Amino acid sequence: MAFSSRLLSKSKQVFGSQTTLQQAHAIPTRFFAKQAGPPALKGDDMLKGIFFEVKKKFETALGILRKEKITIDPEDPAAISQYAKVMKTIREKADLFSESQRIQFTIQTRTQDIPDARTYLLTLKEIRIKRGLTDELGAEAMMFDALEKVEKELKKPLMRNDKKGMALLIAEFDKINKKLGIRKEDLPKYEEQLELKIAKAQLEELKKDALEAMETQKKREEFKDEEMVDVKSLDIRNFI
Repeated sequence: MAFSSRLLSKSKQVFGSQTTLQQAHAIPTRFFAKQAGPPALKGDDMLKGIFFEVKKKFETALGILRKEKITIDPEDPAAISQYAKVMKTIREKADLFSESQRIQFTIQTRTQDIPDARTYLLTLKEIRIKRGLTDELGAEAMMFDALEKVEKELKKPLMRNDKKGMALLIAEFDKINKKLGIRKEDLPKYEEQLELKIAKAQLEELKKDALEAMETQKKREEFKDEEMVDVKSLDIRNFI
């Protein structure tokens, strides 16, 4: 169970990549607008709801892991693809966020009360840095340059409720996306690429954990003469 719990935990970790940053840059205009949050729940009801929700998601994920074969081989494209497919099934059945959805949710919750565009962009930068994402495309600097251009034209700081000003900024962002070759219709492709990178990274961690566990076991007297098995031959379903 400990091994499977570790697997479930890794399925929700955040991994940075260029494709993630591309998704963050292709932000729909609606994320600049303030949105009302869900109604607040009282203490006991909230805790009870969280407990049952987490329990339900965990049991759903375990049920899938008991059925699906996972090969711990981060160098095998087929194993990576299968692992990514299993993780996607878990997300869909357990109603968990994909990485792009996680980014969008973080942006929405962190920026909903921000009144001006500059603080909004600074918050996006902070989110990127905290997630360990790199701006290999240089898009972030371009976005700030675009804001400088619009504010210079307006001769005042750009507020998010300024429809005319925001339209100018969005138009500048569209130019940036076009220059960098980022298209909204390609976002599903970026997400698929990201999920494969996540799958490979998680399989590498699982392989490392499995090797460490076998090394620790081999030090015990009753196992010292046994040969270590190939990690690729392990069937996670036997550990659940």
